[in-house]
Amino acid sequence: MFDLPAVQIGSVTMDGVEPVFMLGPCVIESEEFIWDIAEKLDALARPRGWRWIFKASYDKANRSAISSYRGIGCDDGCALLAKVGAKFGVAVTTDVHTPEEARQAAKHIDLLQIPAFLCRQTDLIVAAGETGRAVNVKKGQFMAPWDVKNIADKLAAAGCANFMFTERGTTFGYNNLVADMRSLYWMRELGYRVVMDATHSVQRPGGLGTATGGDGKLAPVLARASVAAGCDGVFMETHPDPAKAMSDGPNQIPLSQIASVVESLRQIHAITRSID
Repeated sequence: MFDLPAVQIGSVTMDGVEPVFMLGPCVIESEEFIWDIAEKLDALARPRGWRWIFKASYDKANRSAISSYRGIGCDDGCALLAKVGAKFGVAVTTDVHTPEEARQAAKHIDLLQIPAFLCRQTDLIVAAGETGRAVNVKKGQFMAPWDVKNIADKLAAAGCANFMFTERGTTFGYNNLVADMRSLYWMRELGYRVVMDATHSVQRPGGLGTATGGDGKLAPVLARASVAAGCDGVFMETHPDPAKAMSDGPNQIPLSQIASVVESLRQIHAITRSID
């Protein structure tokens, strides 16, 4: 439909031929936990030929409550993700929150993610763009799709041409988000590769008082709709037992279901691509 430039993330190419999947838990709960999930995802992805990127946060800097678990920190977290990437031959991504973190993470991480709440922070955007790494910017819940052009201009000014934008829902009243599939079209129409964050789009921010709620069972529904709408990749957080997750449990897809979800998305992508 649109003639878009390919985005290279480590050994993974986002070019529209196959969807790229960003899969992993919300946060690094422990080193053993990360190795276990990465190994299980690799065992699912390798024989099926998925184009995928392993994701996990070293710090959840915007938790609802001061008492909430945040992670293991930038240095340790990025070093661990780099080891995971090297062992399984997979690109890795994590979110960064300050210019200093962007520069530190870039030593280890293939794809630097800018959180939605920070997507207009010029110093952070420029610092990430200057690292030479690919950059994924989550579109803020408060932004119109066409407003991402200003972010793209900041990245271009920093010398970065290898970037994408991720849709993750728009604020719709108190403690609620809505995912507008038109957003995917409009951002791609501007000339950018676009990812759908299926799990964060079903959040109910602050909906549990001291934590974020969500409708995780709807994440595969939004993922299917977004692939049919033409997105280039899908971001999905997954956990062996979402009810026991230390962050964003209500939104994550059970690890036991992730293979069937991904395979259904690949089938939808093949159909829609053939009729574009």
